[in-house]
Amino acid sequence: MSKKGEDTQGKITRIAIVDANRCKPKRCAQECKKVRARLRVQADPLADLSFVNIQSCPVVKMGKLCIEVKPSDKIAFISEFLCIGCGICVKKCPFEAIAIINLPTNLDSQVTHRYTANSFKLHRLPTPRPGQVLGLVGTNGIGKSTALKILAGKLKPNLGRYDDPPDWQEILKYFRGSELQNYFTKVLEDHLKALIKPQYVDHIPRAIKGHMTVNAMLDSKLELDNKQQLLDDLELNEVADREVVQLSGGELQRFAIAMTCIQRADVYMFDEPSSYLDIKQRLLAAEVIRRLLTAHNYVIAVEHDLSVLDYLSDFICCLYGKPSMYGVVTMPYSVREGINIFLDGFIPTENLRFREESLSFKMVETAEDTYVDNSPSRGGSFTDSEIIVMLGENGTGKTTFVRLLAGDMPDVETDKQTLSVSLKPQTISPKFPGTVRMLFLKLIKQAFMHPQFQTDVVKPMNIDNILDQEVKTLSGGELQRVAIVLALGKSNVAVYLLDEPSSFLDSEQRIIAAKVIKRFILHTKRTAFVIEHDFIMATYLADRVIVFEGQPAISAKATP
Repeated sequence: MSKKGEDTQGKITRIAIVDANRCKPKRCAQECKKVRARLRVQADPLADLSFVNIQSCPVVKMGKLCIEVKPSDKIAFISEFLCIGCGICVKKCPFEAIAIINLPTNLDSQVTHRYTANSFKLHRLPTPRPGQVLGLVGTNGIGKSTALKILAGKLKPNLGRYDDPPDWQEILKYFRGSELQNYFTKVLEDHLKALIKPQYVDHIPRAIKGHMTVNAMLDSKLELDNKQQLLDDLELNEVADREVVQLSGGELQRFAIAMTCIQRADVYMFDEPSSYLDIKQRLLAAEVIRRLLTAHNYVIAVEHDLSVLDYLSDFICCLYGKPSMYGVVTMPYSVREGINIFLDGFIPTENLRFREESLSFKMVETAEDTYVDNSPSRGGSFTDSEIIVMLGENGTGKTTFVRLLAGDMPDVETDKQTLSVSLKPQTISPKFPGTVRMLFLKLIKQAFMHPQFQTDVVKPMNIDNILDQEVKTLSGGELQRVAIVLALGKSNVAVYLLDEPSSFLDSEQRIIAAKVIKRFILHTKRTAFVIEHDFIMATYLADRVIVFEGQPAISAKATP
């Protein structure tokens, strides 16, 4: 008898995913289970068309309950035990809500957690070690935040048995012989205190009741004698008396890191600590996080900037799979080996390829060292098919400069702008009341309908999956990808201005976005000015660099 979800050869473990946001039984004819078809009655060709039901799922046709759905249900249920993987329901669903995925068999016995039937499934867990920083790298929606919640003790792993969750004794037995057994034993017996620095720091002001300053918030959580050192290292002295609701993105990020590091805990977790920070602040934040290490505590960091991940971590676990469907955690690797495995898309220890092609890129070979004097700002020049990257600390005027070029500063008098420009702003606030497809057809119809633009930009940026989603419901990473496509799609443009295109994108998407921008600028023989803090992306994109120097928020100059 074959195992659950396996085919007759016993080679395949199958999972069925039904997207709860897309599945709408009230608005369809339950096509996954059956199709209503019109057939002419053969006896009388002139008679009216009559309706007959044709089963589309062959297992349902045999009278088995493989797919259960009624118009009154909130979501369809698919039995993975009965499913034969024919894929008919996937094609029939009008809302594209169903995915049937075949997994390597060895994962069948390694399920750590599953939320409900036909939902996301996490295989294995990252293994933290005391006194070392564990880095996690993987695409968005692959289970990193789920893994952090489990390791923090905020989510009890159900080993895939969402309808019959195991008790802790069974969970410890499952992890016996691994470092995770010791870890979970400590979680239970010593009641480890775990702190998570949240991913979306822009949500912090909403969670604060009343008017609280940075100083007051830090004092309310103060447990270690390191407040002044944190204020100095994270450059928070200037905003210490400011209310938290008034902080910018970068200030909120540094404040969130300080709030975590000021408390005494056994497990410190940092979810994307580099977003909104400039290169200098990223390295300072990494140093602050590394200072938390003692021989007995654990530090875990999720990071998409590979250069910061390299600097911050002692070892790495990669996560792979299909976003929002399933995620798999690899065993721990050394930093260099882990990053190379993630980029190659191949795990040599398991002889497994999880991505069809490796993410490789050569640094610009035309770049030359040039001497720059320290005289005040001078005019520079640019040419066609060139990308100029702007580097500098936050608050040194990079965004102001880009907005000046775009003519987006009505209160500043400048010479008449003769060049046509396209701007991708730093902050994206969606106001469009429709789908992504409607937005593209309204603003960049000519480019969007062009096969070359589809091949070079839309397909690689993975926009097809979100074309029919409402713009206002998109996540940060999805909005960023839409904004990049919009900026590149404007017609009759001489200069493209892209302000922090890597924000909210995962490591994989950053590399793809960098390649798309580079190829597009070369092919169209245009010029791009890009503000970027991800060092790997900046180095790959730049033909030349403008460095912004000075005191943040006070005065700055741009070098030629």
